[in-house]
Amino acid sequence: MSALPAASPEPFPEAPAPLEEACAPTPRDMAATLLFALSRRREGDGRPVLMAAPRAWFTEHGRPYGPGLAGTALILTPTATAAEALWVLEQALRSGAVSLALGAVDGATLAQTRRLEFAAREGEAVGLMLPRHGGGLSAARRRWRVTAALSAPDRDDPRAPGRTRLTAEMTRGRGERPGVWMMEQDDETHRLRLADRLAGFGPPPIAGTGAATGLAA
Repeated sequence: MSALPAASPEPFPEAPAPLEEACAPTPRDMAATLLFALSRRREGDGRPVLMAAPRAWFTEHGRPYGPGLAGTALILTPTATAAEALWVLEQALRSGAVSLALGAVDGATLAQTRRLEFAAREGEAVGLMLPRHGGGLSAARRRWRVTAALSAPDRDDPRAPGRTRLTAEMTRGRGERPGVWMMEQDDETHRLRLADRLAGFGPPPIAGTGAATGLAA
């Protein structure tokens, strides 16, 4: 079993770009990827979060759990096709009514992602695509590969799981060096932060162990 890459010495890019992509390598990484995606909205932005995806995606992965967003309204928009989901994303981003728009859409073209980036800039929002596989031409400034990690130790009970953790690997960044960071969920803000210990991630977690929870039902 191969070890995860060493922690990056580069600073983590806290400020989100208008358009980014995040990919879950395996189905068990999807909850962690959703948690990461939700953390990319700008801190303090109280506008709702929208998620658009073909109905088949919600059937396969379940519906994200709204109360897990710590009071932020979640708008789920199942669509019949990927083209409809892209249209919903563009309109939502341009409207300025949402802080973050997530799109679980595969096969978006460069022209389509450019429209999403322009719409996000116009609406002062963040767009984040969740393709099944990374690759291909895209206007997204950053591409992430997110994997679930073993939870942090619980200080009061060594048998209990601690804070949810994940690894976020930036595989492409326009004008930025790729890197990998260990992130953990803050119990109070429900947002992600850098884990205290970033070196020596160890082997990947065993399936079903240490995955992010509470986001899909």
